[in-house]
Amino acid sequence: MIRPVDHDLPGGMRLACRAAGVGPRRVILLHGFPEAAFIWDEVLLALAPQISGLAPNLRGYPGSSQPAEVAAYRPRHLVADLVALIEATGEPLDLLVAHDWGGALAWNLAAQRPDLVKRLLIVNSPHPAAFLRELRFNPAQQAASAYMNRFSQTDAERWLAERDFARMLALFGAPTWLTPAKREQYREAWRHGLTGPLNYYRASPLRPPTGPADALHTLNLKDEDVTVRVPTVVLWGERDIALLPSLLDDLHRWVPDLRIVRAPEASHWIVHEAPERVVALIQELLA
Repeated sequence: MIRPVDHDLPGGMRLACRAAGVGPRRVILLHGFPEAAFIWDEVLLALAPQISGLAPNLRGYPGSSQPAEVAAYRPRHLVADLVALIEATGEPLDLLVAHDWGGALAWNLAAQRPDLVKRLLIVNSPHPAAFLRELRFNPAQQAASAYMNRFSQTDAERWLAERDFARMLALFGAPTWLTPAKREQYREAWRHGLTGPLNYYRASPLRPPTGPADALHTLNLKDEDVTVRVPTVVLWGERDIALLPSLLDDLHRWVPDLRIVRAPEASHWIVHEAPERVVALIQELLA
C-alpha cells in the first residue's frame, strides 16, 4: 500500500511524499517533468517487501511547497531540500533513483554529498557537464531541447494548459500505457499549477543558446565540482527524442564508477513503459 507522508524541512519547506515498505534498504525515488511522485507507485509496490521507499513530490509540485519566485528553483535550493529529506529520514541512502529533472538534482547531490548516497541509479537524465557540452556543440541536441526555451516563457502555463492540457499530454506521444485513468491522474496533478514545475526551466542556465549573450556561453562547470564518485548505473531509453544518446559519450570522465544500461526499445518514459525492468535493476543494485 502507498502511504502519503508529508515531511517538513528546515526553512519552512514541505515535501509531500509517497511511501511504501518497511524493509531494511532505504531508497528514495525522484520524478521529473511533467510528472509527479505517483510515477513510482508500481515500482514502490513491487519493491515494498525489501525496502523502505520514499518518492517525494519535488518543490513546486502538488502538495509540496511552491514558492513563487524563480530564484527559489535554482539547483542549490532543490538539492538542499533533498539533503534535508535524507537527513530527516536517516542517512545514508542505500540507493537514490532519479529520472529527468529528478536526475539533474541527483547528479548534483551525489557530487556534493557522496556521504548521503551509497549507490545511484539515473534514468534518462543527463549529467550536467555532458549536457552543457551537447547544448554548446551539438546542433541535434540543441534542436531536441528547444522546447526548454518555450517552457521558460512567461505565458507557458497558459499555453500548456490550453484544451485541457493537450500539449502536456502530447509530450508522451500515444503510448499504450497512457490509459484514460493515467491521463486523468496527470491532469489532476497539473491542475495544482504549472508555475513551480516550469520554474525549473526558467531558473536553469542549461538551455539551448538563443544569442551571443546567453548564459550558456559563459557557464563553467569545473570537473572537481561535478565529478560523481558514488557507484552509478545509468539506464537509458535510446528512443528518447528530447535527450539524445550522445549525452552518454565520455560520461566516465565525470563518473569513474559507471555502468551504462541501454534500452534500445524504450523512450524517455521507460518508467511507465517497462517498470519491471526498473524494478529488476533496483533489486540487482540492492542485492
